[in-house]
Amino acid sequence: MTASLDAPLDTAPTSADAPVPPVDGAESVEAVARRAKVASRALATATRATKDAALHALADALVANADRIVAANADDLARGRESGLSAGLLDRLALTPDRIDGIAAALRELAGLPDPVGEVVRGSTLPNGLRLRQLRVPMGVVGMIYEARPNVTVDAAGLALKSGNAVILRGGSAAASSNAVIVGVLADALETVGLPGALVQSIDAWGRAGAVELMHLRGLVDVLVPRGGADLIQTVVRESTVPVIETGVGNCHLFVDESADLGDAIAIVLNAKTQRVGVCNALETLLVHDAVADEFLPIALAELADAGVTIHGDARTLELAGDEVATVPATDEDWATEYLSLDLAVRVVDDLDEALDHIRTWSSGHTEAIVTRDLASSERFVAEVDAAAVMVNASTRFTDGGQLGLGAEIGISTQKLHARGPMGLAELTTTKWVVQGDGHVRP
Repeated sequence: MTASLDAPLDTAPTSADAPVPPVDGAESVEAVARRAKVASRALATATRATKDAALHALADALVANADRIVAANADDLARGRESGLSAGLLDRLALTPDRIDGIAAALRELAGLPDPVGEVVRGSTLPNGLRLRQLRVPMGVVGMIYEARPNVTVDAAGLALKSGNAVILRGGSAAASSNAVIVGVLADALETVGLPGALVQSIDAWGRAGAVELMHLRGLVDVLVPRGGADLIQTVVRESTVPVIETGVGNCHLFVDESADLGDAIAIVLNAKTQRVGVCNALETLLVHDAVADEFLPIALAELADAGVTIHGDARTLELAGDEVATVPATDEDWATEYLSLDLAVRVVDDLDEALDHIRTWSSGHTEAIVTRDLASSERFVAEVDAAAVMVNASTRFTDGGQLGLGAEIGISTQKLHARGPMGLAELTTTKWVVQGDGHVRP
């Protein structure tokens, strides 16, 4: 049986990089949160220049310590293979020197983005002369619970720093060795520029008990962001007394309309499904208009098969699949599944109405896409699909903070309050009202 990351609140394995502390876990996690709360005050008055210098220091430190990080990551990968992690999940877990260079480059790009703190969201002068401003301000302390994604450790730290927040990280046992080294490198780098290392802390060493305690530290932790499988997210939503920004799984659909440029459609489908499979914005279900199915599907399925994709198809799809295409009859479970692997559910639908009905039934609200040359169809799809992101003639893989110009992202929110879609810098702030008067009293 393949191991899953959908139950990540397990106890982190004991190792030199992730020692179990000789003190009570709950008390220790609370102490971490108190240090984070104090450290966050150092950013309350920090200038953009200070924060950007810190981001560059983090990037430089990651590159300088790439060998240590890759060595620790090799331990995580070895444990993952032994426990039966899928190829897609191992890919999410893996770090290479090139990937570390890319992560460092993302931090430098983040330094080049405008500082959201202090931005005037709106302002006015009332008839009585009171001057009003609504300003962006940091949340304070952000907690992050996530699975097997050591790059998220860096993304979360960088975004928290730039937006003026301290961050407490729980990255799960699968990436325990990688995250222990990365957090240590980041904390040391912060201190070289005069900021407290406690701005970035991990509670991985305290396992499930520590994660649960983090969820209950209302008043010390200002917001909690879970990122991972459905079980993890729902556990945090049910258990937490800290306010939660809910990220979601990505059961993403793409509909090939009867007016679609079929060459574009094939390229988009291949990119959305195979460019990287173990991510939440990868394509999981392909819907094809009946009018173009005979022409489109034999070619598309053959190319997907060449890329190693197994097709879970309805009866019409199976009829059109060639002998070289690996197929499985689709069931309702397939329509509901976020595969995170080289598997794709495929269905032929009568028209746009049936495509929309299918998406309403099975969508996780993450990313939905249409390939069409018909303006009315695209406008209706955009209006009727209820998702954090809707793509028209573009791959679902663009639902990403970096791709959308937000810098790194801390997650993709599928809820509707405060933040929806890729969560960049602005989404890690809240607002405060500043009211300036001249001796005003309320009549």
